[in-house]
Amino acid sequence: MKKTLIAAGLAALMSTTAMAETIGASIARFDDNFLTVMRNGMVDYAASIDGVELQVEDAQDDVAKQLDQINNFIASGVDAIIVNAVDTSATEAMSQAAANAGIPLVYVNRQPINVDSLPDNQAFVASNEIESGTLAAFEACKLLRGMGYAGGAKGYLMMGQLSNQAAVQRTKDVDDIIGIDMCNFISIIDRQTANWSRDEAQDLMTNWLSSGEEFQVVFANNDEMAIGAIQAMKAAGISMEDVVVVGVDATQDALVAMQAGDLDATVFQDAFGQGEGSVDAALALARGEDVDQKVYIPFQLVTPANVENFLSKN
Repeated sequence: MKKTLIAAGLAALMSTTAMAETIGASIARFDDNFLTVMRNGMVDYAASIDGVELQVEDAQDDVAKQLDQINNFIASGVDAIIVNAVDTSATEAMSQAAANAGIPLVYVNRQPINVDSLPDNQAFVASNEIESGTLAAFEACKLLRGMGYAGGAKGYLMMGQLSNQAAVQRTKDVDDIIGIDMCNFISIIDRQTANWSRDEAQDLMTNWLSSGEEFQVVFANNDEMAIGAIQAMKAAGISMEDVVVVGVDATQDALVAMQAGDLDATVFQDAFGQGEGSVDAALALARGEDVDQKVYIPFQLVTPANVENFLSKN
């Protein structure tokens, strides 16, 4: 496929004279803070474009339901489909269904397992997860060194859903960072999934605390789990000044926690940008235009020093 950047702004989109275009979007789950922001960005952007209708469905974290939604979109004759995958290892059937029907498909936020072999009328819009976990873990390493733990520090690692490519990559990012010379003083006591959930993370952290093991850092694959861990530690009377906690996403709740002195670092993932970018890509493909098959929107490290810059972005 010829590679061209997709920066189809609103003016360019509205200058295209065509009949009304319909996009079907299947979102992994509606009860997720980050995905809600992304979905709202998608909906608001589509609503601002004349002649574009966006139909959004909640897959409720069910792979079979998501595939049914995609098949229903195909049957109803949509012009393009956007998918935020429930299970990133189960996307080949979705790609095949859309390709067989000749309908463009755009994956957003969660990287499909077949990202390197997508059909010509399919694309992936997200941020590069190699950056996310790396930025957060390296910041934790620097903070721990600054606190005098270069001689040895221990911590816990909270993972997202193990079926999700982002969780796998963010976990690998942490392992890669603590494997470099500057940060190899950090060891992981235990790692378990809390499924991106604040409540599950709070329960998991409470269980870890019951062991009485000393630790200095908590790595979380996302902010919701970081916040859950913080809540458990505060309930146990642990001072947040004594523990480094890092997450990913820079959700509004996470930024508030950072301002309160509880969260040490997170990484801004542009939810609105991903939502808008997926709509741009879907419309471009539906119109037969060339687009990049991988469109990456940069992550940005967020710390107490620059948190004010991100308060209005999500």
